[in-house]
Amino acid sequence: MGAAGLIIIGVILFGMIAGGIAQLILGVSKVSTMDWSLAFFSGIIGSFVGGLLHGLITQHRFVIEPSGLIFSVIGAIIVTALWTWFKKARASH
Repeated sequence: MGAAGLIIIGVILFGMIAGGIAQLILGVSKVSTMDWSLAFFSGIIGSFVGGLLHGLITQHRFVIEPSGLIFSVIGAIIVTALWTWFKKARASH
């Protein structure tokens, strides 16, 4: 496996961790009932959302730095909150 493969695996794992942290912060689930598919998708999409927010706020290009990682978790929180709101709104109708 080359360097690109390792980077992809690292992004996927970090995305899942960021999505899991978002679920815990929002109280959507506990560690024992973690929705890993939601964690995966909210983490990956949240990384893009957080990266865009980071770029808009700091006027920097997309580079990996600690503040970018923090914004990835913030993006995952936003995506998880929107997903749970949409799910509840759809269930009530």
